[in-house]
Amino acid sequence: MSDGSSLRNPFPHRRNPHTAEAAGLHRAWLERHPLLHADGAVGHAGYAHWEVVDLAALGYPDAGPEELALAADLMGFYFLFDDQFDGPLGRRPAEVAVICDRLAAVLHGAKPDPHSPAETAFADLWERSVVGMPARWRARAAYNWEWYFASHPAEAAGRISERPPDRDGYLALRRGTAAMETIFDMIERLGRFQVPLAAHHHPVLRQLRQLAADIPSLSNDVRSYPKEAPTGDVNNLVMIVQREHGCSAEAACALVTAEAQLMIGRCTELVTQLPETYLALGLSPAERALAHRYAEGLTDWLAGYLHWEARTGRYRMA
Repeated sequence: MSDGSSLRNPFPHRRNPHTAEAAGLHRAWLERHPLLHADGAVGHAGYAHWEVVDLAALGYPDAGPEELALAADLMGFYFLFDDQFDGPLGRRPAEVAVICDRLAAVLHGAKPDPHSPAETAFADLWERSVVGMPARWRARAAYNWEWYFASHPAEAAGRISERPPDRDGYLALRRGTAAMETIFDMIERLGRFQVPLAAHHHPVLRQLRQLAADIPSLSNDVRSYPKEAPTGDVNNLVMIVQREHGCSAEAACALVTAEAQLMIGRCTELVTQLPETYLALGLSPAERALAHRYAEGLTDWLAGYLHWEARTGRYRMA
């Protein structure tokens, strides 16, 4: 099935019916936390063309209006927080570490600086995210957010390093900065359920989760390469494949796309293994339903992201 991009995606995308209501709530949230005017951030004049709320609506098609607004606020935070490091600040890892350490401290009860839009925005997101969620989910979510924040100083160090990453180093860092584990935690939060522990950590579901995280990163690297290459941002698989194969950027993009396509094929194989996995684990019918709901959330996100990425103005060259 063609999704308007070079990747063939067998999983259908769906759009949340509460998009318009969530868009209004998201605008109000941005006014309360003026991340669009954060010092050092770039590209915000085109924020409306990124269609951030649409990404949330495609990624979480079954969320209610308030839950969808929370998801949209999270998407906006990821983009706007990340973009502040596109300028000179993103080449000063020690300063980036201070910013990220303060945000990570919010996870453990630190009060945000009222003069920092990033800190007040994240404190609000974290407070809303944990409401009603059990301790095990909160612990996992806090760890995943720490991983996300702690990856940014390493990314900044990479920009000024004379040694670009190899493939393993790329994956270790990209899986942190992509924030995908925090995005997948929200499948449970927005749906108000929790995946059975045995299912969540079973190899089949772990592989599906990792692939659903990695495929968007590979696709994004291809789309963002024209913008990242001139800025010296080396954490891009296209650049790594170019060095590996001694080929042109165009050929490297084709190879990365083909790799992502193989990963999509593997996702479809894993999905067919899920019913047998649930039976092997001895899950009750209720537990199977929860595990399946989570797995469906992973493929919903993957399909939604790929559909959004092919159309958003965020990655179009001016």
